Amino acid sequence: MEKHITREAALELLKKYNKETFHLHHALTVEGVMRWYAKQLGYAEDEDFWGIVGLLHDIDFEMYPEEHCIKAPELLREGGVGEEMIHAICSHAYGMHVDVKPEHLMEKVLFATDELTGLIGAAALMRPSKSVQDMELKSLKKKYKVKTFAAGCSREVIEQGAEMLGWPLDEVLQKTLDAMKDCEERVASESV
Repeated sequence: MEKHITREAALELLKKYNKETFHLHHALTVEGVMRWYAKQLGYAEDEDFWGIVGLLHDIDFEMYPEEHCIKAPELLREGGVGEEMIHAICSHAYGMHVDVKPEHLMEKVLFATDELTGLIGAAALMRPSKSVQDMELKSLKKKYKVKTFAAGCSREVIEQGAEMLGWPLDEVLQKTLDAMKDCEERVASESV
């Protein structure tokens, strides 16, 4: 993998275009989830790359929602991000805003988990604990089946991602829930 920007530079770049707490929290969550997956899937040596892709995946969404992943390459190049990372970032909007297809395992993981982290996060907020720590797959699946719950989180995209990965939906749900449990405390401490 090509040399990429540091996490510190990536966070600074993200904050240049994102001010809303919600977007920053989401970016940190997806970063944590991607780092967890990198380690779990045998790509620990690429954990920083996976994480930074997760951190920057929505860089243009807050300021340019109608140009999501269309404006991103320009912002990322100006920030010193390499082409391999730009491709990976933009691939998560495949079929929605761009025709950059997820090719590598990491890109497929991002595609499958981006929307899902939002749904899991919304489900956590409904819990008395406001946390994923005590959430079980059974509870998550109940929320997932209610189409009006977290309606902005596309079940179709999540299911397409699971299909791309060749994993059953339950496996994607469980792994992503485990990943969010792993990074929840770090994300909360950095989001403050």
